[in-house]
Amino acid sequence: MAATENTASAPPPTDYSPRLYNDDLAPATERKWGAFSIFNVWTSDVHSLYGYFLAASLFLVAGNTVKFLIGIGIGSLVIYWLMTLIGKAGVRTGVPYPVLARASFGTFGANVPALVRAVVATFWYGAQTSAAAGAIVAFLIRYDGPKHFHETTRLFDHSGLEVVCYLGVWAAQLLIISKGMETVRRFQDFAGPAVWLMMLILAVGLSVQAGVLSFSVDMPAGDLAALAKSATGLSVTPGSVAAIAAIAATWITYFAALFLNFGDFARFTPSEKVLRKGNIWGLPVNLILFSFVAALTTAAASKVYGEVILEPAKISAKFDSAFLVLLAALTFAVATLGINVVANFVSPAFDFANVAPRYVDFRRGGLIAAVIALLLYPLHPWDNAPSFVNAIGSTMGPLFGVIVVDYYLVRRAQLNVPALYQEHGEFRFQGGWNIRAFAAAAVGAVFASILPVYGPSGYADALGPYSWFIGVIVSGLLYFALCGAKSRIVGTGSEAAAKAEEEPGAAPEPEPETA
Repeated sequence: MAATENTASAPPPTDYSPRLYNDDLAPATERKWGAFSIFNVWTSDVHSLYGYFLAASLFLVAGNTVKFLIGIGIGSLVIYWLMTLIGKAGVRTGVPYPVLARASFGTFGANVPALVRAVVATFWYGAQTSAAAGAIVAFLIRYDGPKHFHETTRLFDHSGLEVVCYLGVWAAQLLIISKGMETVRRFQDFAGPAVWLMMLILAVGLSVQAGVLSFSVDMPAGDLAALAKSATGLSVTPGSVAAIAAIAATWITYFAALFLNFGDFARFTPSEKVLRKGNIWGLPVNLILFSFVAALTTAAASKVYGEVILEPAKISAKFDSAFLVLLAALTFAVATLGINVVANFVSPAFDFANVAPRYVDFRRGGLIAAVIALLLYPLHPWDNAPSFVNAIGSTMGPLFGVIVVDYYLVRRAQLNVPALYQEHGEFRFQGGWNIRAFAAAAVGAVFASILPVYGPSGYADALGPYSWFIGVIVSGLLYFALCGAKSRIVGTGSEAAAKAEEEPGAAPEPEPETA
């Protein structure tokens, strides 16, 4: 995808350091991603088993569909705004996330936020692979042979059947990647719409079986609250104002990692107008509709089966038709492969490449993530994914706060792009590390981690969904204060732009717009 669309046509400038530059990390020279490609980034990213699980879980917190859509709608609009904000930086500079991070964290200090993002991507790579394998297992255990194998064999704290399916899905992803990024892109365009079709089949089929178009779950309030808390970790009364706010916050935090590296995709779009068009259809429109279908399916399934089932693979496994179960299993597996390749391969591919550009390219970086996910499988750390969603907010938020404040408020959207690849250039700071950025991010992470646990009595639990926001605000404000209006680490916009024009290979940037 990214690697093939940025083939260098000329050697890099002589002052570019091989410790900071390779063809995959270079500013994008070919920008062929239209609005439809950006839209498909979001269909591939959102239409996953974990995306459905989170939406269905938050539906329980809402208490009814109207309140659920209010919370999801607010969250989706905020996601659109934030993704467009960071996407603009990608369009203007043409560089991937770890290279952009050099402007705020330093040429070598940027490896820290890059590796943090890579760790998160690797976690989700394993989680999504495990989810896809689970969908296949749900189909196979309908038959006596696989069911017996599933119940009688244990390996790495998993059943033998689960291990075999995990390895199969893991290998299939590597096969897709080995065919090249154009194959990945075509696969992405298929995966998103495919799961949409299956979700609609689930929703319509279950509604017909239920005999009613249901938008509620019939459960005592106490049981509903307990189930909602076990699924999401949110300690709120379902249907309350606090619940709606928590739904919006949790939905936003779910995308915390992609807020950092959406520029990896946006940099291949020809203009900000194209970016906004792809984002508006792929985010608020697509997110709200997808969440609505997830809510409808959850409610209808509760009527048909007499229990609340949050995993679509388990719902489809109850179908009488073996063909429909197989179709659902394959669709969910394909959709999960789609999100893994798009969201959890592209990011670590650039992030690991950024650490050692001379030895690690885009493809090798992605393979490193895949191998780590395989090694993590015996530990299955993704079994408690909702808690992980809130936990990553304490690390992702501070990084996002520093990078956005640095680009938009400190540098006013003017960046000397060639200097990002120069070992002794503008972004060297203190030996390649910007101590101000790390101090701000560390303080933000401390606040985001401690307040939801040790905050004011009676409010600590309520702050849990907002750890990402706490990190963004604290780190962003502190970084801006540390930099100051006339900090010597940052030149004026005109000076930076003039320097960029003098350097060969600089990516042209438009005049700064209001963020």
